[in-house]
Amino acid sequence: MKIKKGDRVVVLSGKDRGKEGVVMRALPKEGKVIVEGVNVAKKHQRPTRMTMQGGIIDKDMPIHVSNVAVVSPGDGKPTRVGYRIDDDGQKVRICRRTGAEIA
Repeated sequence: MKIKKGDRVVVLSGKDRGKEGVVMRALPKEGKVIVEGVNVAKKHQRPTRMTMQGGIIDKDMPIHVSNVAVVSPGDGKPTRVGYRIDDDGQKVRICRRTGAEIA
């Protein structure tokens, strides 16, 4: 999976198409990511010892990795991710559109 935690992504399809957010968690075994503020569901939370406050909470649900694209660091448009071997032998992620490095 080429998308990691902390990446800025844009949603390509679904009810939240066009929204941007930061990947809070990547779930590589399931092929999904959890993006902040995207695919939000209402969840009825029972009061427990850890959370004394019960009620209805908003929870970010996973979205399939094929429905999001990394935002290019240069121009802010969606791009695909590629890899390149650096001079010192390090594998770095690059933007396919511009060739810039993705941090």
